[in-house]
Amino acid sequence: MNELFPSPAAGRFGRRLKRERGHRVPVTVVTGFLGAGKTTLLKRFLATPEGQGTAVVVNEFGATGIDDALIRSSADETVLLGNGCLCCITRSDLQQALRRMVVERERGEIPDFRRVVIETSGLADPSPILQTFATDRALGEVFHVEVVLTVVDAETGLNTLAWSSEARKQVILADRLAISKTDIAGEGAADALSAQLRALNPGADIDEAVNGELAPSRLIEPATDVRNAFVAESAHSDGIGSFVLTDDRPMPWPVFAKAMDTLMQLRGPDLLRVKGFLDVEGCKGPAVVQFVQHLAHPPVELETWPDNNRQSRVVFITRNISEAQVRGLIKAVRALV
Repeated sequence: MNELFPSPAAGRFGRRLKRERGHRVPVTVVTGFLGAGKTTLLKRFLATPEGQGTAVVVNEFGATGIDDALIRSSADETVLLGNGCLCCITRSDLQQALRRMVVERERGEIPDFRRVVIETSGLADPSPILQTFATDRALGEVFHVEVVLTVVDAETGLNTLAWSSEARKQVILADRLAISKTDIAGEGAADALSAQLRALNPGADIDEAVNGELAPSRLIEPATDVRNAFVAESAHSDGIGSFVLTDDRPMPWPVFAKAMDTLMQLRGPDLLRVKGFLDVEGCKGPAVVQFVQHLAHPPVELETWPDNNRQSRVVFITRNISEAQVRGLIKAVRALV
């Protein structure tokens, strides 16, 4: 993780990435546990011709949104994306967000959209979303759920399904299942995961999404099987919490890297997901960092910050790991380095 990725493009972590910006409306619900690769898959879909005219509703667990900032180019509630799409970030009621989008479309305040994709939080139970469309008559006249797609990580998914009731419900309620990260998982991992997914949901189609690539039709074609029955809502698994690590000072990369290496070695299984923007010393734009349990994704430097806030903000979703413990570890490593 401490190794850099040299490139002629001069980014510290390699090449800097540029940021892009009658009938009922079909709705695709994209769900999956923390770090499964939902945002990557969605970004690839929006870049295709089939993704044109899509309205994206992003909902995250925690006080600070990271996925929506990676997809969008503004902090406004509803913004334009590239390829004729728009994005709405909601931390309030989903029904209110959808109604607002319909009103804004009718007023001409936002472009017309021909479909909606809802990207749920990694800890979300999809049942309430499906119930919303089934029981809200007004929304039902405008929208209909066409596909529920659940993304499952081949690297950590089997273990996650063993302990997380949320992950199991996401799989059970899916019309289609996409296995991600097969290119980095160990040999046989995808087959073992596929067998477990088949046991949980015998009626769902199973596809592999390599590097976030999935045929666009899998996100938009109606499911042929009858949707599985709703699973009763339950509380999040014990000990799961979220906090945002912020810092107004640029962070020396060796400090953050060594601290995360230590955290992964000591508490990897409880490090459910870490993702955010880090103001790294010597970098022009923010470094996007992401960790899922024991797996560290290569950091990527963006050319510009997604908004006017240049503060480091990294979202931690953990099991029985506190913010004070993480801050204490970083402070100790900073003193040593």
